[in-house]
Amino acid sequence: MKKYIYILLIISTFISCDDELEQTNPNVVTQENFWKTEDDVLSGLAATYKMFRHIDNGYWGVRGVELTNGRGDDFFIRNDVKALYELSTFSNTPSTGTPTSIFTGCYTGIFRANQIIDNIGTVEVSDADKEKFVAEAKFLRALNYFHLVINYGAVPIFTSVPQTREEYFIQQSPESEVWVQIENDFKEAAANLPVTYPSQWVGRATKGAAIGYLGKVYLYQQKWEDAVTQFSTLTTPTGMPKAPYNYDLLADFQENFLPGNDNNIESLFEIQNQNVGGTDPWAGENANESQGVTTAQEFAPTEVGGWFEAHPTEKIFQEFQEEKTTDGDFDPRMYASLIWDYPGATFYNIPYAEFSSPFGYSAKIKKYQNWYDDNEGIWISEINEKALRFADVLLMYAEALTMQGRSAEAVPLVNRIRERASLSALAALGQTEMMEEIRHQRMIEFFREGLRFYDLKRWGLIEQEINNSDKVGKEFLVLPKHAYFPIPQSEMNTNPNIDQNPDW
Repeated sequence: MKKYIYILLIISTFISCDDELEQTNPNVVTQENFWKTEDDVLSGLAATYKMFRHIDNGYWGVRGVELTNGRGDDFFIRNDVKALYELSTFSNTPSTGTPTSIFTGCYTGIFRANQIIDNIGTVEVSDADKEKFVAEAKFLRALNYFHLVINYGAVPIFTSVPQTREEYFIQQSPESEVWVQIENDFKEAAANLPVTYPSQWVGRATKGAAIGYLGKVYLYQQKWEDAVTQFSTLTTPTGMPKAPYNYDLLADFQENFLPGNDNNIESLFEIQNQNVGGTDPWAGENANESQGVTTAQEFAPTEVGGWFEAHPTEKIFQEFQEEKTTDGDFDPRMYASLIWDYPGATFYNIPYAEFSSPFGYSAKIKKYQNWYDDNEGIWISEINEKALRFADVLLMYAEALTMQGRSAEAVPLVNRIRERASLSALAALGQTEMMEEIRHQRMIEFFREGLRFYDLKRWGLIEQEINNSDKVGKEFLVLPKHAYFPIPQSEMNTNPNIDQNPDW
């Protein structure tokens, strides 16, 4: 993957440009002399992947992680960065910065994917390779549209690069049509992507990743049987991997979030973070930009060089303690996700009792932190963000079965999750009880992974669960308004054909 990133550093500035170029110097990259070789396509793909971890606009960059987690009943973002506090307390407006940035980042990724699709015909590679490159670009396009539809609802659809200024200013498509576009792209990706890549290309989208996301897309639309079909392609009825896929749960939950365990057997798709390139993660897209992220530094306590921007709520702290392990201990996922004042607790090699608690919360975030070091050091974290884990597939599969009244078939899938957490095995449960169990497991399994608010939205439980929490700002929650972000004001100002979301 390092080779991939180095290519990106050379060419991503060109890929991000949408103006017509009139250069004739043969030593200068232009639209006319690019899109000729396989390396050109790889450069375009690298620039498209890179948007996912862009510091401001990336869905798994620091601001994206704060956006996806910030509205949940398990998360508190303090009043330091105005835009983050606003979105976390449901006081955001169409001018709030972070949702605007993520909207921009998604469309930048879509533009770059469309460049590849539009220009693949001029590239000197085999037809089979062209098919795979298009499938990969469509996977990336679909993932960006997935992020747009769950956050903004109805949005404009671009399936090619606009050729005139007017073509940029199009109307939103209904949410149902956006979902169809996402489905079609993931279907083509699943049909034509490889199961695996050679080791130097680890991290690229695979057939299994496309199938997993297609199942997720069906689940979000309550197309339960379609979701089951996709998840069963990856998983046997007992929750074990299904050939030719070898996805499985790691024996130790915590290893998913430690350096050295990236791209492991539990991962279907993840965002590649490395301390390579430049030394400045805030530099923008140029040679000075580091290819790591600053999220761990943002969440770390001030005593170890952090900005202590986010904290777990008391609700999630209590949720982790609802059930002890078979030997009477706390759930190992609690130890891996949170740090609190238990006997012998240390954080960044400092006794936990020596840390301050400026907002009075009982715990701090441990998952994805570099807590085994003395501090957050250079403020650049290399731990990959796990975008889609096999644990998510198992629990989504269980949910899709349960919602069809097939909760008995869901039991072994949920028990895989419980077994790793050293919890006792479930016996048969009815539909209501099984969904309660799935909701509980998802809340603690995926804390800090950006799924909680979207799970609550899918279940129709945003108001109930946020009101039943200690979340700061819950009194400002208004539904259905806050189920989506508003279309950014900057987009409203620029595009005369776009409409604001209802209630905004």
